[in-house]
Amino acid sequence: MRWCLLGPVEATVSGRPLAIRRPQHRGLLALLLLNANHVVSVPQIERALWGDRPPASARTQVQVCVSQLRAALRTTDAAHLLAHRAGGYRLTVAAHDLDLAEFTAAVDRARIAARHGRPAEAAGHLRAGLTLWRGPALAGAAGAFVPAAAAELTEQRLAAYEQLAEVELALGRHERLLDTLRPLLADHPLRERLVARYMLALAGSGQQEPALRLYDVTRSRLAEELGIEPCAELASAHLRVLRHEVPAAAPAVPSASPAAGHAPTGVGAPAGAGGAVVPAQLPADVAGFTGRAAPLRQLDALLPEAPAGAGTPAPVVISAIGGTAGVGKTALAVHWAHRVAHRFPDGQLYVNLRGFDLDGRAVAPGEALRDFLDSLRVPPHQVPAEESRQAALYRTLLAGRRMLILLDNARDADQVRALLPGAPGCLVVVTSRDRLVPLLVAEGARPLTLDLLSTAEARQFLGRRIGPARLATEPEAVDEIVERCARLPLALAVVGARAAVHPGFPLAALAGELRDAPDGLAAFDDADPATGVRAVLSWSYRALGAAEARLFRLLGLHPGPDVALPAAASLAGLPVSRVRPLLAGLTRAHLLAEHEPGRYTFHDLLRAYAVELCRRDDADPERAAARHRMYDHYLHSAHAADHLLDPHRLTPRVRLTPTRPDATVQEPAGHAGAMAWFTAEHRVLLAAVAQAATTGFDGHAWRLAAVVTTFLDRQGHWGDLAGAQHLALAAARRQADRTGQAQAHRGLAVAYTWLGRHDEAHRHYQRDLDLYAELDDRAGQAHTHVGISWLLARQGRHRTALEHAERALLLYRATASTVGQAKTLNNIGWLHGRLGDHHRAAACCQAALALHARNDDRRGAALTWDSLGYAHHRLGQHDRAVECYHRALDLHRELGDRYDEGEVLANLGDAHHAAGDCAAARTAWRQALEIYDELQHPDADQLRGRIAEPDRVPAGGTTRASG
Repeated sequence: MRWCLLGPVEATVSGRPLAIRRPQHRGLLALLLLNANHVVSVPQIERALWGDRPPASARTQVQVCVSQLRAALRTTDAAHLLAHRAGGYRLTVAAHDLDLAEFTAAVDRARIAARHGRPAEAAGHLRAGLTLWRGPALAGAAGAFVPAAAAELTEQRLAAYEQLAEVELALGRHERLLDTLRPLLADHPLRERLVARYMLALAGSGQQEPALRLYDVTRSRLAEELGIEPCAELASAHLRVLRHEVPAAAPAVPSASPAAGHAPTGVGAPAGAGGAVVPAQLPADVAGFTGRAAPLRQLDALLPEAPAGAGTPAPVVISAIGGTAGVGKTALAVHWAHRVAHRFPDGQLYVNLRGFDLDGRAVAPGEALRDFLDSLRVPPHQVPAEESRQAALYRTLLAGRRMLILLDNARDADQVRALLPGAPGCLVVVTSRDRLVPLLVAEGARPLTLDLLSTAEARQFLGRRIGPARLATEPEAVDEIVERCARLPLALAVVGARAAVHPGFPLAALAGELRDAPDGLAAFDDADPATGVRAVLSWSYRALGAAEARLFRLLGLHPGPDVALPAAASLAGLPVSRVRPLLAGLTRAHLLAEHEPGRYTFHDLLRAYAVELCRRDDADPERAAARHRMYDHYLHSAHAADHLLDPHRLTPRVRLTPTRPDATVQEPAGHAGAMAWFTAEHRVLLAAVAQAATTGFDGHAWRLAAVVTTFLDRQGHWGDLAGAQHLALAAARRQADRTGQAQAHRGLAVAYTWLGRHDEAHRHYQRDLDLYAELDDRAGQAHTHVGISWLLARQGRHRTALEHAERALLLYRATASTVGQAKTLNNIGWLHGRLGDHHRAAACCQAALALHARNDDRRGAALTWDSLGYAHHRLGQHDRAVECYHRALDLHRELGDRYDEGEVLANLGDAHHAAGDCAAARTAWRQALEIYDELQHPDADQLRGRIAEPDRVPAGGTTRASG
C-alpha cells in the first residue's frame, strides 16, 4: 500500500490508485492518515468534516464514508487496516508507506546531518523529501479541517525549502539554488525568509544589483500591502549584500530555520546562515590611527593567503617593552582587527580583561566565558555552572567557525588560557604588559613586541590631530613635544587634543608648559621610558576648568568597569544636565572615553592619575560623601528595577534609608527597561558590592547584593551571585545585622541549589530559617520554607518538600500574605500531583487561582493554570486540561514569557494526544518546538522525538511550580 497526502489524497497498490473519488471520502481518508495508527472518535470526525454545525445525519454520513473506504480497501485485501475501535476508527499505516511520514523523516535526517557538519548529505535528504510532493497538499479532499491542515503542511514544505537554501548557501551552490527557489518566490513574494535566502543566492552568484533591487521591491510591497517593515532576518541579509559579505562557500553548516521546526546546528549560527545574528563586539576603530606599519605587516602575515585557507592561525601576543602602559597595544589590536574583520564571517568577540586595574579586580576567566557564551546566544539556563564545562561549551561552539577573538589587557597566561578555542578557524589576539611566555611555549603563540613610536611616527601621529601646516610651522617645538611625551601615543593624544582645542596657541608655548610640568607618575620609576607621562597628564589636567577637574578626580572613586551618566552625576553631586557637558569636555581632552552612548571609561593610566589626584586634593569627608551618593544611586536604582522584575515576589524586600540629597536615582520604565538597566549595570553593581564592603559601607554592600539577586538568578549568573552574597554576609556580620545576614544566606542557598551544591544550600537555608526565627519574622520563615521545598523537590524528595510547603502556607496565612498563600498553594498542588493525588492537586490550584485573581498576579495565575491542566490531564479529564493549558498560554503570551509559553504548548500537545486528537497535538508540539529551538531549550530533542514517535508520549506534562 502507498498512502499519499502531499498532493492529491489517494491510496495506491503497485502504483494503481484505489477508487476513492468523492471529496468527502478523500477528506475522511486524509483525517485518518493525519492521525495514523490512532483512534479518531466519531465526534472528532464530525467536527473535522463539518465544523461546529454538523448536519443531523452526520453520524450516518460518517458510517457511509467508512463503508466506502472499506469497500475500496477490500479490493486489495486491506480492509482490515481500517478498524472500529472504542467509539471511533483507526487506520493502520506503516511509516514507510505514508508520503508525509517519509517527508518528515527526510527533514529530520537532514537536520541531524547538518548538525554533525555534513551539509551535502543534508541537502540530499531535503531534496529527496521534497520530491515526494506531487502538488498542493490534501488536493481533492473536502472537509472543514482541510484548509488549515493543508496550510500547515504547506508551511512544512516551505520551511524545508528554506532549510535547503541555508545548507546549499553554505555549500556555495548559488546557481542551483536560484533555479530551485525562483518558482517558490513567484508564489510567495512576501515570504521574508524565502526572499532573504534568494537575495543571498543572487549575491553569491555575483548578482548584487538584482539582490538589492529585490529587497527594495519587497520592502515597498510589505509597507503597501501589510503596513510593516522587513523582518530582522531580511534586513540582515540586505546588510550582508551591501557589505559584500556573502562568500562563495561557507566553512560551517548553518542552522536549520526555526520555522522548519528543527533545532539550529549551534548557538549563534554562522554568518552564512542567511542572516543569522553574529557577534560584532570590537570597540570603535581608532580615529586617525597612524604609523605602526611594521607591526601591521607582522599581523597580516598571520593570515592565510586565501580567506578560506586551512589551518589555525596561532594566537598573537602583543606586549610592550618592560610592560609599558599607554604604548598603543589596544589601539593597534583594534585597528588591525577592523582591517581583517571581513576575513572572519562568523563574528568578533572582545573583552577587556582589566589585568592591571589598580583595585586588582581583573576579569576572571569564568566571567569572560559567561559573557562570550551570552554573545554566542547560549540561554542562561544552558550555561554550565563549572568553569571547565563552560570552557568546553565555548570551544564546542567555536569549532568549525571563523571568528576573531580579541582579549585585551590580560594580566597573565592563566587569565586567557580558558578563552582560547580548541579547533581550527579562529584567530586570537591578546594584548598585555606581560610577555605571556607560557602562551608562547605551550600554545604556540607568536610574540609581537610593540615599542614606542619612532620620532617620524610620533610627528605623524601629532600631525593627524593638529594639521600638517601647523606641524611644519614650528618643527623645533614639535620635536620637544614628541620628546617630552616620550613618543608615547597616550601622552601624544592628550597633547594633541589640547592643541586642537586651542588652535591659536603657539606650539612653543605648549612645549614650555610641558617643560614646566611636575615630574612623572609615582607608579613609574626613572627606568621606564614613559616616565614623562605624568607630566603630560598633569599639564592637561591643569588646563581643565574647576568643575571638570573635580569630576575627573571623583571618577577615580568609581569601581568600574565603566560609568554611566547618572552615576557620574551622583559622584559629583550635580544634576545630570550639568554633568553631561563636563563629561563631554573630559572626552574631548582624551582624559575619558565614551565607549558606548552614555557610558564612559578610563585608560588605566588615567584612572591611576585620577585616583592619585583624588587622594591628594579631596579631603576624606568629601571622598566619603561622593562614595555615599554613588552607592545610594546604585542601591535605589537597582531596588526600583528589581521591583519591576517581580512585583509579586515572596522574598522580603530590602528596607532602604533615604538617599543623600544630591544623589541621582534612575527608575526604569517597565519590565523591559529594568532588564536593560540590569544588563548594562550588573558588572558595575558586582564591583560596587566588593568596593562598598572594603570602604566602610557595609549596609550598602549587603543591600546591593540583595537587590541584584533576582536578575543574577534569572540570568543564570549563579557564580557571581554566590560571590556577591559571600561579601554581603561578611558585611552584614560586621554590622551585626541579622536581616542582612538572612538575606545573604538565602542568596547563597539559591546560588548553591542551581550550582548543584545541595548540602551547602541546605545549610544556608537552615541558618536563614534560624535567623528569621530570632527576628520573629514569619514572612521570612515562610519564604525560606518555600526555598527548602523547592530544593527538596529538585532532589526528588517530594514528600518532605510538601511538608515544608505546607508550613510556609500556615505562616503566610498567619501574616495575611495573599500573594504568599497563592503561590504556595500552587506549589502544594504541584507537589500533590507529583505524589499522585491529582484531585487534591486540582483543589489546591483552584484555591490558588482565586487568590491570584484578587492579587492581579498574572504570572502566578499562568503557572497555576498550567499546574491545574496537569492535574486534569492525569485525571483523564482531557478537555478540561486543554482548556486550562489555553488559559495559561494566553497569560504567558500577554506577559511575553516565551520560555513558559513553550512548556505550556508542549503540555497542551500531550493533552491533545491523550484525548486522541493527534493533529492538534502535533500542531501544539511544533509550535512548542519552534520556541524551544529559539531558546535552545534543553528538552528540544525530547520534544522532537515526541513529534516523530507520538506513541511514546509520556502520560503527563512538565508543569513548573511557582516560587
